[in-house]
Amino acid sequence: MRKYALIGNRLSHSFSKSFFDKKFANKKNAYSYQNIEVNCISDLFESPSLDDLSGFNVTIPFKQDIIPFLDEVKADAQDIGAVNCVKKEGKKWVGYNTDYIGFTQSIRPFLKKHQKKALILGSGGAAKAIAFALKHLLKIDFLIISRGSKTNYEYLSQSIIEEHHLIINCTPLGTFPMMEECPPIPYQWLKNKHLLYDLVYNPPLSMFLKKGKQYGCQTINGLDMLYLQAEKSWEIWRD
Repeated sequence: MRKYALIGNRLSHSFSKSFFDKKFANKKNAYSYQNIEVNCISDLFESPSLDDLSGFNVTIPFKQDIIPFLDEVKADAQDIGAVNCVKKEGKKWVGYNTDYIGFTQSIRPFLKKHQKKALILGSGGAAKAIAFALKHLLKIDFLIISRGSKTNYEYLSQSIIEEHHLIINCTPLGTFPMMEECPPIPYQWLKNKHLLYDLVYNPPLSMFLKKGKQYGCQTINGLDMLYLQAEKSWEIWRD
């Protein structure tokens, strides 16, 4: 049996295991998928359970932290600075990024011509993948909004909100069970020209998206992105 896993911290919200369980249901016990929670990524590489894995996905908060532990990182993941898919190739652990592919494929059918500028909320590994997709695949200019930077939430003005018709939440704010949380942007300046995309998919309608709907915004959650990046991970593992 080939074993795969999701590596992260606090994984009760994740649908990844159920996705792969369904995918593997008719594989005659050839594959399995499990959640492995660790407090720091070094715990994984010190664990004997790692030897049993043929590959694994990486989620919050380890997409950047894992890079020094890998034997090789593919060029696109290096450029992004984050890894969410790892494959055992011989004795080597090789890092990939499938987040930017899942995001691009999920949002492209919904984009309108006037949505030429984006706000990325957050600066973690997922945000880096989104920035890569916007720059290299979708050709959309973007501004990163992060608590610890000069362009923080207080930086947001009415004119900035009105100029950026695509707003992408790459933070975990609003994820189950903390469903009443949301990024502190000035929602009152949103218009029906805005598209709000939330990487959060549990709950399906986050507080971020609820507030967007109040102002007539188009909204998308991250479930399709999850499935698309998972399919790409499976393609990598099979190859």
